[in-house]
Amino acid sequence: MSKTNVDDILIEMITPKVEEIEQRFSKGKGLSQDDINTLLLKSQYNHTNHLDLKLNEVTNSVTALEGKFTALESKFDKKFIELEGKFTLLAEQVEHSIQKALNKNLYMLVGAMGVFLILSKLIDKI
Repeated sequence: MSKTNVDDILIEMITPKVEEIEQRFSKGKGLSQDDINTLLLKSQYNHTNHLDLKLNEVTNSVTALEGKFTALESKFDKKFIELEGKFTLLAEQVEHSIQKALNKNLYMLVGAMGVFLILSKLIDKI
């Protein structure tokens, strides 16, 4: 945690008074309303520092998570591009196989029509 000038000034201002209050209290003397207010101020300052530390921890955790999500997003992007390439290749192979099958069927149909045409011409001549 890095302190600001205001933090340093506040703690410097309140520390001598807190030490004085602690000495009086340890001797069994009572606390005035000003003493209680000073101790409450110190308590609030400590609480604020604690909250600042926790906020820094949360901020660091969020930053770390953002980095992890960015890395994960990058991995997904790479995998998506890789899969997209594989699907494109597969689609080309399927298209090629279909075209080959169509060509083969067309040749067979033309050949069968040629055979029937020749047979019909032979039958006509007989």
